[in-house]
Amino acid sequence: MGKTPRSEGWSGDLTAYRAKRSAGETPEPFGVDASRHGSGPLTYVMQKHSATRLHYDLRLELDGVLKSWAVPKGPSYDQADKVLAVQTEDHPLEYADFEGVIPKGNYGAGEMIVWDRGTFEWVEDPHAGFAKGKLLFELHGHKLRGRWTLVKIKKAEVEWLLIKERDGLQGAGKPPLPDDSVLSGRTIEDLKTGADPAAPLRDALAEAGAPVKSVNASNVSLMLATGATKPFSSPDWVYELKYDGYRMLVERDGNRVRMLSRNGNDLAAGFPDIAVAVLALPFRRFIVDGEVVVQDDAGLPRFQLLQKRARVSNAREIERYAHELPATLYAFDFIAFDDFDARPLPLRTRKELLRMLLPSAGTLRYSEHVDERGVDFFAAAEAMGLEGMVAKRADAPYRGGRSSDWVKVRAHRTGDFAIVGFKKSSRTRGYGSFHVAAYRDGVLTYAGSVGTGVTASHLDDALAKTAADVTTKPPCAGAPTSAAAIKNDLWVEPRLVCEVRYLEWTEAGNLRHPVFLRFRPDKPAAECVADPSDATDSEGDVGPAFDISSSTDTRDKAETAPSPAVAADVRFTNLDKVYWPEDGYTKGDLVEYYRAIAPYMLPYLRDRPVVLTRFPDGIHGKSFFQKDAPDHAPSWLRTAAMYSEGSERDLSYFVADDERSLLYLANSGSIPLHVWSSRVATVQHPDWCVLDLDPKDAPFADVVKVALLLRDLCDRIGMPSYIKTSGSSGLHVMLPMGRQCTHDQTRMIGELIARQVVKELPDIATITRVVSKREGRVYVDYLQNGHGKLLVAPYCVRPLPGAPVSTPLAWREVNAKLDIRKFTIKTVPPRVKTLKKDPLAGVMDDVPDLVAVLDALQKLGGR
Repeated sequence: MGKTPRSEGWSGDLTAYRAKRSAGETPEPFGVDASRHGSGPLTYVMQKHSATRLHYDLRLELDGVLKSWAVPKGPSYDQADKVLAVQTEDHPLEYADFEGVIPKGNYGAGEMIVWDRGTFEWVEDPHAGFAKGKLLFELHGHKLRGRWTLVKIKKAEVEWLLIKERDGLQGAGKPPLPDDSVLSGRTIEDLKTGADPAAPLRDALAEAGAPVKSVNASNVSLMLATGATKPFSSPDWVYELKYDGYRMLVERDGNRVRMLSRNGNDLAAGFPDIAVAVLALPFRRFIVDGEVVVQDDAGLPRFQLLQKRARVSNAREIERYAHELPATLYAFDFIAFDDFDARPLPLRTRKELLRMLLPSAGTLRYSEHVDERGVDFFAAAEAMGLEGMVAKRADAPYRGGRSSDWVKVRAHRTGDFAIVGFKKSSRTRGYGSFHVAAYRDGVLTYAGSVGTGVTASHLDDALAKTAADVTTKPPCAGAPTSAAAIKNDLWVEPRLVCEVRYLEWTEAGNLRHPVFLRFRPDKPAAECVADPSDATDSEGDVGPAFDISSSTDTRDKAETAPSPAVAADVRFTNLDKVYWPEDGYTKGDLVEYYRAIAPYMLPYLRDRPVVLTRFPDGIHGKSFFQKDAPDHAPSWLRTAAMYSEGSERDLSYFVADDERSLLYLANSGSIPLHVWSSRVATVQHPDWCVLDLDPKDAPFADVVKVALLLRDLCDRIGMPSYIKTSGSSGLHVMLPMGRQCTHDQTRMIGELIARQVVKELPDIATITRVVSKREGRVYVDYLQNGHGKLLVAPYCVRPLPGAPVSTPLAWREVNAKLDIRKFTIKTVPPRVKTLKKDPLAGVMDDVPDLVAVLDALQKLGGR
């Protein structure tokens, strides 16, 4: 049901609640804040309450109140536990914030903490659920997540059972949940004793030798990391995730909260949820360093979601987004507390103090780290699709400025660059890319132009923001000096900053294969410094920015630079068996093809569920699908437990992250490899939308015409588009989604575009699924977008005569001369070596402005 609509009026009844309490004698709220009843996600809270008996109180928002149940034994993730939940009186919405001591002599006297809090969704109509005695809901809390049900005990007035639903999150082996408040970090016992919560921190600071010195966040210079290209391991270092958010110094001084960005702006007004959480801590003065992020449904930081919040300035909109897109502060360093300056202390000590300051779970989170195993930690972060890691010397103090005591290792090489101009498009009358620059030795120096990933809305936005900064000549050294560049291109002062992904720096000092990722409104141009770790040496390799030879051993170096013999532990069998009788190709030829194509194919396989189609006797023999990895699969072969709707259970899907995994799958007799459109770490948010152009009885020339119209349509609406052969008889047009949508939303976008194509080419295109009704037209299939829907992977072989390959194409190749039969296991490996860039790569990197795309599509459809 999604976000269950609220009733128009306040239909919840607080009469019983108010009758049991005396205003002025209890600190509990009385339900006067009607503004809490509005649009947006519904409120959920689980409070721990030491009244006559210790118990938990579950509260779910409905009709302007919190429906409430007392849960004596507390919640359980074990499906076998059917926990008693006794329904009590409705509570006001403000009660979700209540934490404190209810005085003796009052109803419910005793200590209460907010044990868990968040939002939730009614999965089924709750009004009908109350009538039939069964409520199904999905929690999005800090401790409790997933689907749960309340089932009323027959013939009982108020007794229900709270049960965890089977959704992949259940399990008897769940670790014990933290017992402190997600607001204050305090426990019931802390409230009972009434002890000063700041005393242990002050004692620890004094014992550690922290100097007594008042610190103001405005005078704190951020400690910055130096870049490196390879992970390393050392017992002298700790390793943290590199977050995809806004770096901030967060300061509390009494009832005042400041959240200072890298350029010194106070962003607290834009993140009231963070500010409220800071004020909920039982401490008066402190400063922490961290990163503010907004997480997606899979719990991973998403910068695009954070930017949605950062763009909003209206107070009502800010409050709405605080509920719909709640932010989290991951604090990773402890700067000051009361009148102590913690910066001179070793990092390990500062992090121990930080853990004492923060709750175990909640809006304010302690940034966890691992000791010593940097290489393994980086591999795990990379597999999850995260940005990378930051390695920190464990005994180092906090020093402002860039330091080799902090080292960032990116999963993908990225950098921040100042936009210094706009380059004329070769295909349109307007501009098509950005000129970018970065500081080298204190001089702003040209770094090339970036067009991939840049949409029309990006260009319009940047042009509007730099309209007052236009200059007559390039504002940086090394920019193009040709008459055409000076005359046709637009140059601006460096005010706007963007993040760019790239392969490396060329010898000429330009970025190789740059891809625009996003604007960086949180960074000034002055901080766009070319990373010295990206300097290319004479052999074309990228060396580290500092000497880590004392911190690594031979094992670590071997791990960061693996031997080419990555498939040594794959036992190949029956390599001489003929798989393509007409062509004489064997299983050995298939394995060698996948070995040769692995560097180009693996980016489309990594962190993505794979489904095999195995042909043990060749293309004319019997074949079968295989989703579930067998128990005898090697331990090094990665699998991921994913729910299969067809099988109605969790399956262990194959995930091919490296060459030996790919070759293992090939050796199993799987000719094609089909992949999900989403990654394991972000399973509900696909990377792409595919439009499968299936000719059936239509001429291939019509397939080309439909594909070219699709490209033209995408250009008109600002949607990047890419194309590959299906490897069979048609073409796949692929549109990047940037993991911004659900599967259903992606399919909807595909349908809208497909319908517009049919509208413009009704004689040769159709969305009619039934073959007999297509009347010789090309079928534009948008239905291959959905949870668990499969796509034949780019560069994979098809079980057809000739051993054709599903091959990425440059759009210039899509013309009347295109012959998709020429792309085979013999021709594709030499082809890719001649390409400067994989023509399909942008489908996983681009993050289009989908709001602008849909707006343009709507206007186009309304003509």
